[in-house]
Amino acid sequence: MRGKQWLRKPMQYASVYNEGRSWADSLVVMKALPNHLELSRCGLSISRQVGKAVTRNRIKRRMREILRLMPLEPGWDIIFIARPPANTSYASLKQSVAGLLGQAGLVKKAGAAKSPAPVSAKEGRA
Repeated sequence: MRGKQWLRKPMQYASVYNEGRSWADSLVVMKALPNHLELSRCGLSISRQVGKAVTRNRIKRRMREILRLMPLEPGWDIIFIARPPANTSYASLKQSVAGLLGQAGLVKKAGAAKSPAPVSAKEGRA
């Protein structure tokens, strides 16, 4: 996920907080609001209650990687808010984020954007 795929301005966060719908888990709260754009934008909110700077930065790195690998439906502004027990493994954070995105229906369907099948070495030799 690159620059345009992240929420940057306080007004963007405020609109999602005030008008967005939320889903919650024991590790993460997710708020989402349609943005009527051709891409989805994400934001992270990790408060000091979660831990010291090293812990918060570790959680941010893990969540950015999870979101980078997760195919999202276009047209949404999404904020992920880490809860205090969020200092857990990558796998449990990934499971939590994937579950919330699935509940909200924001994960792209597997067959929606198929890329062409790769040609194996045997098929290439004719």
